[in-house]
Amino acid sequence: MSTALISAGDLRLLVVRNLRREARLIDGLIVNMALPVIIMVLFVYVFGGAITTGSSGLDYIDFVVPAVLLMAGGYGAALTAVNISEDMTGGMIDRFRTLPVGGWVVPAGHVVASVVRNVAACGFSLVAAILLGFRPDAAPVDWILVLAVVAGYVLAMSSLAVLWGLLVDSSQAAGAFSFVVLFLPYLSDGIVPAETMPGVLRDFAYNQPVTPIVETLRSLLLDQPMGSSGAVTAAWLAGTVLLSAPIAAFLFRRRTSA
Repeated sequence: MSTALISAGDLRLLVVRNLRREARLIDGLIVNMALPVIIMVLFVYVFGGAITTGSSGLDYIDFVVPAVLLMAGGYGAALTAVNISEDMTGGMIDRFRTLPVGGWVVPAGHVVASVVRNVAACGFSLVAAILLGFRPDAAPVDWILVLAVVAGYVLAMSSLAVLWGLLVDSSQAAGAFSFVVLFLPYLSDGIVPAETMPGVLRDFAYNQPVTPIVETLRSLLLDQPMGSSGAVTAAWLAGTVLLSAPIAAFLFRRRTSA
Protein backbone atom coordinates (compact mmCIF):
# COMPACT_ATOMS: atom_id res chain seq x y z
CA MET A 1 0.00 0.00 0.00
CA SER A 2 1.39 3.41 -0.94
CA THR A 3 2.41 6.02 1.62
CA ALA A 4 -0.19 8.41 0.23
CA LEU A 5 -2.99 5.92 0.87
CA ILE A 6 -1.71 5.23 4.38
CA SER A 7 -1.58 8.97 5.14
CA ALA A 8 -5.10 9.46 3.77
CA GLY A 9 -6.35 6.67 6.00
CA ASP A 10 -4.58 8.13 9.02
CA LEU A 11 -6.04 11.55 8.26
CA ARG A 12 -9.56 10.13 8.09
CA LEU A 13 -9.12 8.36 11.43
CA LEU A 14 -7.80 11.49 13.12
CA VAL A 15 -10.61 13.63 11.69
CA VAL A 16 -13.17 11.17 13.07
CA ARG A 17 -11.34 11.13 16.40
CA ASN A 18 -11.41 14.93 16.64
CA LEU A 19 -15.08 15.13 15.68
CA ARG A 20 -16.01 12.52 18.27
CA ARG A 21 -14.06 14.34 20.94
CA GLU A 22 -15.88 17.59 20.14
CA ALA A 23 -19.24 15.82 20.13
CA ARG A 24 -18.65 14.72 23.72
CA LEU A 25 -18.07 18.32 24.84
CA ILE A 26 -21.72 19.30 24.93
CA ASP A 27 -21.12 22.68 26.58
CA GLY A 28 -18.67 23.66 23.84
CA LEU A 29 -21.13 22.63 21.12
CA ILE A 30 -23.90 24.68 22.72
CA VAL A 31 -21.69 27.77 22.95
CA ASN A 32 -20.47 27.36 19.38
CA MET A 33 -24.02 27.08 18.05
CA ALA A 34 -25.81 29.48 20.38
CA LEU A 35 -23.36 32.38 20.67
CA PRO A 36 -23.71 33.69 17.07
CA VAL A 37 -27.50 33.33 17.25
CA ILE A 38 -27.60 35.26 20.54
CA ILE A 39 -25.41 37.97 19.01
CA MET A 40 -27.66 38.16 15.97
CA VAL A 41 -30.82 38.43 18.08
CA LEU A 42 -29.13 41.07 20.23
CA PHE A 43 -28.11 43.24 17.30
CA VAL A 44 -31.26 42.79 15.21
CA TYR A 45 -33.84 43.25 17.96
CA VAL A 46 -32.01 45.37 20.55
CA PHE A 47 -29.61 47.55 18.57
CA GLY A 48 -30.92 47.11 15.04
CA GLY A 49 -33.48 49.88 15.28
CA ALA A 50 -30.79 52.39 16.18
CA ILE A 51 -28.22 51.28 13.57
CA THR A 52 -28.43 52.51 10.00
CA THR A 53 -26.77 50.63 7.19
CA GLY A 54 -25.37 53.71 5.46
CA SER A 55 -25.15 53.82 1.70
CA SER A 56 -26.01 50.12 1.34
CA GLY A 57 -29.68 50.81 2.09
CA LEU A 58 -30.17 47.28 3.41
CA ASP A 59 -32.41 46.19 6.25
CA TYR A 60 -30.17 45.62 9.23
CA ILE A 61 -30.72 41.86 9.37
CA ASP A 62 -29.63 41.56 5.73
CA PHE A 63 -26.62 43.72 6.50
CA VAL A 64 -25.43 41.81 9.59
CA VAL A 65 -26.07 38.14 8.71
CA PRO A 66 -22.86 37.66 6.63
CA ALA A 67 -20.77 38.90 9.56
CA VAL A 68 -22.61 36.60 11.96
CA LEU A 69 -21.87 33.63 9.69
CA LEU A 70 -18.17 34.49 9.87
CA MET A 71 -18.39 34.87 13.64
CA ALA A 72 -20.01 31.43 13.91
CA GLY A 73 -17.37 29.73 11.80
CA GLY A 74 -14.43 31.78 13.01
CA TYR A 75 -15.05 31.36 16.73
CA GLY A 76 -15.28 27.59 16.45
CA ALA A 77 -12.26 27.44 14.15
CA ALA A 78 -10.21 29.49 16.63
CA LEU A 79 -10.83 26.86 19.31
CA THR A 80 -8.71 24.50 17.21
CA ALA A 81 -5.76 26.25 18.86
CA VAL A 82 -6.91 24.87 22.22
CA ASN A 83 -7.42 21.37 20.83
CA ILE A 84 -3.96 21.03 19.35
CA SER A 85 -2.37 22.66 22.40
CA GLU A 86 -4.03 20.07 24.62
CA ASP A 87 -2.71 17.30 22.37
CA MET A 88 0.79 18.76 22.54
CA THR A 89 0.82 19.12 26.33
CA GLY A 90 -1.45 16.25 27.42
CA GLY A 91 0.61 13.29 26.25
CA MET A 92 -1.35 12.45 23.11
CA ILE A 93 1.59 13.26 20.83
CA ASP A 94 3.74 10.76 22.75
CA ARG A 95 1.22 8.08 21.84
CA PHE A 96 1.26 9.10 18.18
CA ARG A 97 5.05 8.77 18.17
CA THR A 98 4.67 5.03 18.76
CA LEU A 99 2.46 4.68 15.67
CA PRO A 100 3.36 4.85 11.95
CA VAL A 101 1.55 8.19 11.54
CA GLY A 102 2.90 10.95 9.30
CA GLY A 103 3.73 14.09 11.29
CA TRP A 104 1.69 16.40 9.07
CA VAL A 105 -1.44 14.28 9.58
CA VAL A 106 -1.97 15.36 13.21
CA PRO A 107 -2.39 19.13 12.62
CA ALA A 108 -4.18 18.43 9.32
CA GLY A 109 -6.68 16.24 11.17
CA HIS A 110 -7.50 19.12 13.49
CA VAL A 111 -7.95 21.51 10.56
CA VAL A 112 -10.20 19.21 8.52
CA ALA A 113 -12.36 18.37 11.54
CA SER A 114 -12.68 22.09 12.27
CA VAL A 115 -13.86 22.80 8.73
CA VAL A 116 -16.51 20.08 8.89
CA ARG A 117 -17.74 21.11 12.34
CA ASN A 118 -17.79 24.85 11.84
CA VAL A 119 -19.29 24.92 8.36
CA ALA A 120 -22.15 22.98 9.95
CA ALA A 121 -22.32 25.65 12.70
CA CYS A 122 -22.58 28.35 10.01
CA GLY A 123 -25.44 26.43 8.44
CA PHE A 124 -27.23 26.39 11.78
CA SER A 125 -26.73 30.14 12.12
CA LEU A 126 -28.09 30.70 8.61
CA VAL A 127 -31.23 28.72 9.40
CA ALA A 128 -31.68 30.80 12.56
CA ALA A 129 -31.25 33.99 10.52
CA ILE A 130 -33.96 32.90 8.09
CA LEU A 131 -36.29 32.21 11.02
CA LEU A 132 -35.55 35.74 12.26
CA GLY A 133 -36.52 37.27 8.91
CA PHE A 134 -33.45 37.07 6.68
CA ARG A 135 -34.51 36.50 3.06
CA PRO A 136 -31.58 35.66 0.75
CA ASP A 137 -31.89 36.03 -3.03
CA ALA A 138 -29.01 33.72 -3.94
CA ALA A 139 -29.16 31.53 -7.04
CA PRO A 140 -27.96 27.89 -6.84
CA VAL A 141 -24.50 28.83 -8.12
CA ASP A 142 -24.34 31.64 -5.55
CA TRP A 143 -25.09 29.17 -2.75
CA ILE A 144 -22.20 27.00 -3.89
CA LEU A 145 -19.92 30.05 -3.81
CA VAL A 146 -21.25 31.01 -0.35
CA LEU A 147 -20.32 27.54 0.87
CA ALA A 148 -16.88 27.88 -0.71
CA VAL A 149 -16.26 31.28 0.91
CA VAL A 150 -17.42 30.12 4.35
CA ALA A 151 -15.39 26.90 4.11
CA GLY A 152 -12.38 28.90 2.94
CA TYR A 153 -12.70 31.29 5.87
CA VAL A 154 -12.98 28.43 8.36
CA LEU A 155 -10.00 26.72 6.72
CA ALA A 156 -7.91 29.89 6.97
CA MET A 157 -8.86 30.55 10.60
CA SER A 158 -8.27 26.89 11.53
CA SER A 159 -4.81 26.98 9.94
CA LEU A 160 -3.95 30.13 11.87
CA ALA A 161 -5.37 28.57 15.04
CA VAL A 162 -3.14 25.51 14.67
CA LEU A 163 -0.17 27.81 14.13
CA TRP A 164 -1.02 29.79 17.27
CA GLY A 165 -1.63 26.61 19.29
CA LEU A 166 1.86 25.40 18.38
CA LEU A 167 3.47 28.72 19.27
CA VAL A 168 2.12 28.91 22.83
CA ASP A 169 2.78 26.57 25.73
CA SER A 170 -0.64 26.20 27.35
CA SER A 171 -4.27 25.72 26.40
CA GLN A 172 -5.15 28.89 28.32
CA ALA A 173 -2.87 30.95 26.10
CA ALA A 174 -4.18 29.12 23.03
CA GLY A 175 -7.73 30.13 23.95
CA ALA A 176 -6.86 33.81 23.58
CA PHE A 177 -6.93 33.39 19.81
CA SER A 178 -10.70 32.89 19.87
CA PHE A 179 -11.26 36.39 21.24
CA VAL A 180 -9.27 37.94 18.41
CA VAL A 181 -11.24 36.04 15.76
CA LEU A 182 -14.59 36.64 17.43
CA PHE A 183 -14.18 40.41 17.68
CA LEU A 184 -12.42 41.05 14.37
CA PRO A 185 -15.81 41.34 12.56
CA TYR A 186 -16.73 44.20 14.91
CA LEU A 187 -13.88 46.23 13.41
CA SER A 188 -15.03 45.59 9.85
CA ASP A 189 -17.93 46.56 7.61
CA GLY A 190 -19.89 43.64 9.05
CA ILE A 191 -21.66 44.90 12.17
CA VAL A 192 -21.88 48.62 11.44
CA PRO A 193 -20.98 50.43 8.20
CA ALA A 194 -17.26 51.20 8.12
CA GLU A 195 -18.09 54.61 6.64
CA THR A 196 -19.56 55.68 9.99
CA MET A 197 -16.34 54.96 11.93
CA PRO A 198 -13.74 57.57 12.87
CA GLY A 199 -10.68 57.92 10.63
CA VAL A 200 -8.20 55.39 11.98
CA LEU A 201 -10.80 52.69 12.64
CA ARG A 202 -12.40 53.32 9.25
CA ASP A 203 -9.08 52.83 7.47
CA PHE A 204 -8.43 49.65 9.45
CA ALA A 205 -11.92 48.33 8.69
CA TYR A 206 -11.57 48.90 4.96
CA ASN A 207 -8.15 47.22 4.80
CA GLN A 208 -8.56 44.18 7.03
CA PRO A 209 -9.56 40.80 5.53
CA VAL A 210 -13.00 40.40 7.12
CA THR A 211 -14.49 43.37 5.26
CA PRO A 212 -14.07 42.02 1.69
CA ILE A 213 -15.21 38.58 2.87
CA VAL A 214 -18.37 40.09 4.37
CA GLU A 215 -18.96 42.13 1.22
CA THR A 216 -18.53 39.02 -0.94
CA LEU A 217 -21.05 37.07 1.13
CA ARG A 218 -23.52 39.97 0.99
CA SER A 219 -23.19 40.12 -2.78
CA LEU A 220 -23.79 36.38 -3.15
CA LEU A 221 -26.62 36.07 -0.63
CA LEU A 222 -28.48 39.21 -1.70
CA ASP A 223 -27.76 39.09 -5.46
CA GLN A 224 -25.83 42.35 -5.50
CA PRO A 225 -22.85 43.49 -7.60
CA MET A 226 -19.62 42.09 -6.18
CA GLY A 227 -16.97 44.38 -7.59
CA SER A 228 -13.42 43.48 -6.58
CA SER A 229 -14.32 41.99 -3.18
CA GLY A 230 -14.44 38.44 -4.55
CA ALA A 231 -10.88 38.57 -5.87
CA VAL A 232 -9.62 40.22 -2.68
CA THR A 233 -11.36 37.56 -0.60
CA ALA A 234 -9.79 34.75 -2.61
CA ALA A 235 -6.35 36.35 -2.25
CA TRP A 236 -6.70 36.81 1.52
CA LEU A 237 -7.96 33.27 2.16
CA ALA A 238 -5.50 31.52 -0.15
CA GLY A 239 -2.60 33.60 1.12
CA THR A 240 -3.45 32.86 4.75
CA VAL A 241 -3.60 29.10 4.19
CA LEU A 242 -0.49 28.98 2.00
CA LEU A 243 1.49 30.98 4.55
CA SER A 244 0.29 29.45 7.81
CA ALA A 245 0.14 25.76 6.81
CA PRO A 246 3.88 25.23 6.10
CA ILE A 247 4.89 27.26 9.16
CA ALA A 248 2.56 25.18 11.34
CA ALA A 249 4.00 21.98 9.84
CA PHE A 250 7.53 23.18 10.60
CA LEU A 251 6.64 24.08 14.20
CA PHE A 252 4.94 20.74 14.71
CA ARG A 253 7.98 18.84 13.46
CA ARG A 254 10.29 20.93 15.63
CA ARG A 255 8.22 20.43 18.80
CA THR A 256 7.75 16.70 18.27
CA SER A 257 11.35 15.95 17.32
CA ALA A 258 12.67 16.99 20.73
